[in-house]
Amino acid sequence: MLCQVALVLLLALISLIRSHGAGNVCDLGRRPNSRPHSVSILEFGAVGDGKTLNTVAFQNAVFYLKSFADKGGAQLYVPPGRWLTGSFNLTSHLTLFLERDAVILASQDPSHWQVVDPLPSYGRGIDLPGRRHMSLINGYELRDVVVTGDNGTIDGQGLFWWDRFNSHSLKYSRPHLVEFVSSENVIVSNLTFLNAPAYTIHTVYCSHVYIHRVTANTSPESPYTIGIVPDSSDNVCIQDSNINMGYDAISLKSGWDQYGISYARATANVQIRDVHLRAASGSSISFGSEMSGGISDVVVRGAYMHDSLSGIAFRTTKGRGGYIKEIDVSNIHMVNVGTAFLANGSFGTHPDSGFDENAFPLVSHIRLHGIVGENITIAGELFGTEESPFTSVVLSDISLSMTNSGSPDDDSWRCLYVEGSSQSVVPEPCSELESYGNSYGRAVA
Repeated sequence: MLCQVALVLLLALISLIRSHGAGNVCDLGRRPNSRPHSVSILEFGAVGDGKTLNTVAFQNAVFYLKSFADKGGAQLYVPPGRWLTGSFNLTSHLTLFLERDAVILASQDPSHWQVVDPLPSYGRGIDLPGRRHMSLINGYELRDVVVTGDNGTIDGQGLFWWDRFNSHSLKYSRPHLVEFVSSENVIVSNLTFLNAPAYTIHTVYCSHVYIHRVTANTSPESPYTIGIVPDSSDNVCIQDSNINMGYDAISLKSGWDQYGISYARATANVQIRDVHLRAASGSSISFGSEMSGGISDVVVRGAYMHDSLSGIAFRTTKGRGGYIKEIDVSNIHMVNVGTAFLANGSFGTHPDSGFDENAFPLVSHIRLHGIVGENITIAGELFGTEESPFTSVVLSDISLSMTNSGSPDDDSWRCLYVEGSSQSVVPEPCSELESYGNSYGRAVA
C-alpha cells in the first residue's frame, strides 16, 4: 500500500513539473501583433448580401496583401454583412479580422471548393479513398498568421455536406472549415464557428498554435463533425473556448497507420485549459484513433464536459503503431456523460490493406485526477489488447455520481489488459487499477 501511495505521489510531482513547462505554451502569442497596413474586403468588390459569391474578392485581397509581408504584414478587414465565398488561401504575416455581425458564409456548391491531394500522413481522405475538398479558409507553409475578430462568425453551412455523407453521395472527402498545414505561429481567437462540414479547426504539421476564446457549434446530429483537431502539431494551446459538436469536441491526432508511421510527426506539448465541451455521439476530449505518429506530453487543466457520449477517450487499434503517453488530465467536471473514461485498443478502421498487423500501439503513463461527475452511466471502460496492454494508468481523487448507483446491475467499471493504480476513486475501480502487477485480469461480464 505504501509503495502504491508513493508511486502516485511521485507521478503527481512529475506531472507538476511537466505541466509547469507546458504552461508556457499558453503564455506565448496571447495578443496578435498589430499590423501597420489594413484594407477592407469592400475595396476588392465584395458584396455582403449573402448571395453574391465573393471568392475572387477574398483571393485578390490576399494576393494584394502579400506585398506587405516584409513591411510588418497587413490586416484584411471584413465589415458587418454576410459574405458568401468558396475556399481561399491566406498568406504569411496576415490578420483576417471579422467585425461583429460579419459572417463569412461557405458556398454550398462543391465546385467552389477546390479538390486537393490527401495529407501524406493519411494517404487518403477522411471519408473516402483518394483526394479531398480543400477547406474553406486555408494556410499552407505560413508564418505569423491570425484569424480573429470582434466575435464575428464563420459559417460552414454544413448541412449540405452532412446529407451527402449520410447518403453516401460524396465524390471526395468533406472539407474542413479552417485548416493550417505546415505553418508556424498561428492564432485563432475571438470568433464563432458554425456548421463545419467535417472539422472546425484543423492544424496539421504545425508549430506554436494558439486557439483562444472561440465558440464552435454544429448540430448534435451532424455526422462525425469535430471541433478542434491538433494533428501532428506541437506547442499547441487551446483555452477559454466553448465547443459543441456532433462527434468529438477536441481530438488529438497524428496520422493513420503506415502513412502516419512513415511521416513520423507527433502531436506533442499541448495544453488545453478552461474549456466547455459537448460531444453528442463522441468524446469531449479524444486521443486518436489516428495516432500513428505519436501523441505525448498533453496537459488538460480545467474542462466542463456535458451531454457527451463519453468524457475522455483514448482510441487506437492494431496496425496503428505510434503511442499515446505522458497525458495528464485534471480539474474536470462532467455532467450527463455516458462513459466517463474510455480506452479502446480495438477502435477504428484502416486507410487501406497496406497496414502492418504487427504495428502495435503503446498507451502508457496516463494520469487522471481531480475529476467529479454527475449523472454518469459508466465510470470506465478500459480495454487494451493482449499484444499491447495499457500500462501505468493512474487514477486519483475522482468522484462520480452514477445513474444506477447501488442497483443490482451496477457495472461501473470494465477492464481488460490494463495495468495501473488508483487512490480515492468513487465508485471503486476494477481490480486491475488497484495496484501494479503482472496480471491483466478478465473483462467483467
